[in-house]
Amino acid sequence: MIPVRRIVAPCALGALGVALAACGTETPGAPKASPPGPPASASGSAVPSRPPTLAPGPSGLTRVFANGPRTRGRTVALTFDADMTAGQGPRAAGGEHFDNPRLINTLRTFKVPATVFMTGRWADQYPAEARAIGRDPLFEVANHSYSHYAFTKDCYGLPTVSKDRMRADVERAYAAFRRAGVPHPMPYFRFPGGCYDQQALRTLSAVGVTAVQWDVVSGDAFATDSDAVARQVLEGVKPGSVVVMHCTRSAAPATERALRTIVPGLRRKGFRFVKVSELIGAANQHP
Repeated sequence: MIPVRRIVAPCALGALGVALAACGTETPGAPKASPPGPPASASGSAVPSRPPTLAPGPSGLTRVFANGPRTRGRTVALTFDADMTAGQGPRAAGGEHFDNPRLINTLRTFKVPATVFMTGRWADQYPAEARAIGRDPLFEVANHSYSHYAFTKDCYGLPTVSKDRMRADVERAYAAFRRAGVPHPMPYFRFPGGCYDQQALRTLSAVGVTAVQWDVVSGDAFATDSDAVARQVLEGVKPGSVVVMHCTRSAAPATERALRTIVPGLRRKGFRFVKVSELIGAANQHP
């Protein structure tokens, strides 16, 4: 069977295999973590029902979600990849910032819910920030692998995780979230680089997650022109869209400025911001 290989330009990391990174703000305290399950409510208690997922596809393969229903109102989900590879620790120790507190604070200021696809390596590097995002009811944390290694060959120069280690890499990320104190990481997974094939989908089926891609590319990776990023998003969003963005001071420096145009611009068009979980729930109700 011809492999299914989804690759999107903003995740292209080049021959150097440079990964993007995420955002957060620090708060003290570390609550006891739990396995992937219900999200926290605004009061901090667990919602009784499990987060919505897509039922497995043919042959039990993990389903891939790219956008919600187009006819269920003008909703849009902003997603942010929290990329950090297993080998970038020395760069972080040397002063490179793989986070962007200003961006997450901008989302809070605008009261914009969002889904953060976080690597386990990033959660290990910034546990207080991961915990703050995970405990904020405005956000939900989903899985972006532990090491940001590709699940297929030839994925923008990223190192490749072996087939027999794919499941362990996903589970290792969830373990990192628990260590950081993220109370309810979601059962959603985004492939590093956006690259996947039938083998990768078959492996993920044992983990019980829904693979989440996107239908709008922000173009923010390594971009310096915030107006161009904002324009690309504003022109691309449709009802039910999932927008892929990044938040890192080192590799996506224009994203926070772009948000200051994107958010009011989409609201003027009548769009309502939601988390990925709401779009998946709507898709289950109206497939």
